[in-house]
Amino acid sequence: MAECRVIHPDELETEVSSGAMTRLAGVSEGLVGSTGIHLAIASIQAGCASSPHYHVNCESAIYVVRGHGRFLTGDNLENSLTIGPGDFIYVPQDAVHQPVNDGSEPLELIVARNTAVEIVKEVHPAQANTLSQSGASNE
Repeated sequence: MAECRVIHPDELETEVSSGAMTRLAGVSEGLVGSTGIHLAIASIQAGCASSPHYHVNCESAIYVVRGHGRFLTGDNLENSLTIGPGDFIYVPQDAVHQPVNDGSEPLELIVARNTAVEIVKEVHPAQANTLSQSGASNE
């Protein structure tokens, strides 16, 4: 029979950073053997941002726990969405995005995705338009 498991704060799995964003997983393939879900907390210090990127194999749901900033999206990150505590963000597969912390405190995000292991492609804003025209979803 499958067993439920509690992962305590001192057991979180450190994941690869993206730019100035760090992420700690609480539900992952490595920690619990999950195969179709992943849950982590991401932090971005004041005045910093993640690298612009997109996810090849999954969609994500993000919840803003604390802090304020912008969520840049679009072919060249030309769309700026204001984010703050209590906001939910939906990120479709292959959508170029970059969370930016414009506030004076850390930006903390709960990040869920529908795959145990994500495939991330980092891009430069000038490349985003080229990628979307060449079919980034096929990479």
